[in-house]
Amino acid sequence: MSVAGDATPAEPWWAACRASVWRLRTRALRLPRRPRLMGIVNVTPDSFSDGGRYADPQAAVDRALQLIDEGADLIDIGGESTRPYSEPVGLAEELRRTLPVIEALAAQTRVPISIDTSKADVAREALAAGAEIINDVTALTGDARMLDVALESGAGICAMHMRGTPQTMQDDPRYDDVVRDVGRYLARRRDALVAAGIEPARIALDPGIGFGKTHAHNLALLAGCQRYHELGCPLLVGHSRKGFIAHVLGDKQADRTLGTVGVALALASRGVQILRVHDIRPLDEALRLYEAAGGLELPG
Repeated sequence: MSVAGDATPAEPWWAACRASVWRLRTRALRLPRRPRLMGIVNVTPDSFSDGGRYADPQAAVDRALQLIDEGADLIDIGGESTRPYSEPVGLAEELRRTLPVIEALAAQTRVPISIDTSKADVAREALAAGAEIINDVTALTGDARMLDVALESGAGICAMHMRGTPQTMQDDPRYDDVVRDVGRYLARRRDALVAAGIEPARIALDPGIGFGKTHAHNLALLAGCQRYHELGCPLLVGHSRKGFIAHVLGDKQADRTLGTVGVALALASRGVQILRVHDIRPLDEALRLYEAAGGLELPG
């Protein structure tokens, strides 16, 4: 039976631009249509969602292995909170928090490990301990030596947009057009990193949901992030459990897991390659069913 309008539309414009590989320190990570899941393990006392739960190194390792068992494709280890108005952590303390976890985890799994830091010395030590990725909320601008670490190691890089610093970023953030303005910043950082000698395939870009944005800015970025595929780099989005979810639900005390899943499906439909999340199992199951039901077939 033929039905009017059955003809398959052309692929969305971004499909031809979408990066399919992210090159890490020692390997290449394929990026299929279903997003890769980066599991968050914060070894901090003050992160906004799970601060204090994994401050003990063994608890952090156990949590990471649990996330891997549930389907995590990458693990992101962070030793300094970057929530709004958080206080900076000294170098020695950040190393004390992160290195034992990375060393133990690298000895037990082949899943790529990311170090969430803006300090060059932390990144260098973490890479030596087995990390594959530098995830820097300052897009490698916060420490003048970070670029050298990236070049020397050949690590994968995630460069994020942030307005100001964690201590100032939520002080009345304003943009002329948030999707355009963030995109221009990401393009400038990509170009600067490539000009410095970093291979384009090693660079992932993150629009920085919640980092110097209002709830409206966050939603606009999520709705328009497919525009960033034209930059030619993998897109990484960290929306998990963030405040805009509670704002949309109208309940600050709401469990944000299902809201996180809902946003993940929208991002999957826009071709986003990596989702940085706290809860792996519900995200993995939702994305697997979304794919099985045709949600990831092009056009998105």
